[in-house]
Amino acid sequence: METKIDIAGVVLETERLLLRPFQDSDLDDFFAYASVPGVGEMAGWAHHRTREDSRTVLSRFMEERDVFAIVHKRDGKVIGSVGVHDSWATQDAQYSGLRIKDLGFVLSKDYWGQGLMPEAARIVIDYCFRELGLDALTCGHFVENTRSQRVIEKLGFHYVKTLKLHARTLGKRFDTKCYILFKTSTSRVDREPAQR
Repeated sequence: METKIDIAGVVLETERLLLRPFQDSDLDDFFAYASVPGVGEMAGWAHHRTREDSRTVLSRFMEERDVFAIVHKRDGKVIGSVGVHDSWATQDAQYSGLRIKDLGFVLSKDYWGQGLMPEAARIVIDYCFRELGLDALTCGHFVENTRSQRVIEKLGFHYVKTLKLHARTLGKRFDTKCYILFKTSTSRVDREPAQR
């Protein structure tokens, strides 16, 4: 079932992070992490070679209003993003009639290994179920991306199947493990505060 996402004006907060819509002033921070080789490629997009690459994507984020910027409170920098996008599951008869979206995320390499991505994703999951009324969320990772796999499993998603999905900006198809999380199985997500 098609569900429209619009995060304009939404701010979510965790102990270490603020999640909010992207803004023009985020360009330098965005380019700083999106231009590092290997960061975007693990999420299905080519790393940004120029500030114009980042400006183009940033403009799309602001226009489509379905991607949260992750701001590190202590450092005052945008260090990644969590997006709520269309899901592969909407084409699967097994999930027809469900309000369902896909969670996508990326984090600056400088902040890996600190538990920040699960912290950011949990508050967005909570927002999706409590405020948007979604029935389920999907998530996925390229088979070799074990770092994302650990985050997805830590969040409580359950493996469904492996699909060969096309990453447009990389111009290739990748074996992608697909997962699902139903609203009824998210009691531990409630530990984080809801929308601020």
